[in-house]
Amino acid sequence: MPKRSSILLIYTGGTIGMIKDPVSGELKSFDFKHMYGQIPELNRISVIIHSASIEKPIDSSEITPQHWIDLVKIIEKNYSNYDGFVILHGSDTMSYTASALSFLIQGTKKPIILTGSQLPIGTIRTDGKENLITAIEIAAQKDEYNQSVIQEVCVYFEYSLYRGNRSSKVSANQFEAFKSPNYPPLAVAGVDINYDFDKLYRSTEKTTTFWKSIDTNVALIKLYPGLPYETYESLIEISKFKAIILETFGSGNAPSSAVFQSSIRNYIKEGGIVLNVSQCSSGMVEQGKYETSSFFQKVGVLSGSDITTEAALAKLMYVLTLDYDLETKKKIIEINLCGEKSS
Repeated sequence: MPKRSSILLIYTGGTIGMIKDPVSGELKSFDFKHMYGQIPELNRISVIIHSASIEKPIDSSEITPQHWIDLVKIIEKNYSNYDGFVILHGSDTMSYTASALSFLIQGTKKPIILTGSQLPIGTIRTDGKENLITAIEIAAQKDEYNQSVIQEVCVYFEYSLYRGNRSSKVSANQFEAFKSPNYPPLAVAGVDINYDFDKLYRSTEKTTTFWKSIDTNVALIKLYPGLPYETYESLIEISKFKAIILETFGSGNAPSSAVFQSSIRNYIKEGGIVLNVSQCSSGMVEQGKYETSSFFQKVGVLSGSDITTEAALAKLMYVLTLDYDLETKKKIIEINLCGEKSS
């Protein structure tokens, strides 16, 4: 008889961990030590489940990079003891955390799946039970060689499993809150859980690396018509930020403002890194395709291809901590490290 998979459930906070107080009607966190009482369906899953929590569970809008490091430490400490990990997380910043963990934990041979819900677990119509139960089933799934089917960081929400660093939250009020606009779902849960095996990520790293430092010296500037570039000029300085993400129009385009172009040119000359990502939810940056993006190509702005903003931010925060020279860091930013971009 095959050995039952063991899963560590890590609670960070968020809607999924809430139940309504029968007296006051207020939402409050429930004790995951008693999760079988709240979710009796877990008794029917042939999986050993233990739980852990960050020191102080919080709303996901309060998540910081330090919480990402805390999660890395929890997973590293327990990595050899469990077959997989399911992280319960508020949906608002779930894709940021999933993206960050994909860079901070590289070479994993085990699943790390984030899930949550739009309605509290104690609500009759909650989506939390299905999300949690299926996330656990996927994390526990082994192949014919007793290897984990999923060996990467993922987001599971409303019947779909997405690569974590390809996901984005797209709805605040629909159960289908997440999408992966430039990469297909890794699995879809219906009567059966159907995996797209050709799309699953497999690291070539021999060992799993847990990275426990991050550099938050990154700015994010979203371009819009009429942006007062003179005001932003003071932000585009190497003394303030080591790297800047530009959310540009369409396939990487921007207005040809002399003030803006001068700021970007000088910033790069001073040693700053600029990464160009599209505001569009699907498609990719193609610098030089139009005249309005040819300037970026000439001065050394890096193309983000089809990377999400969430993954771009996490990747820069990770790469900035690496002990390499500037040009090597730029090369690392442009390559596909762990499935976060197509090219």
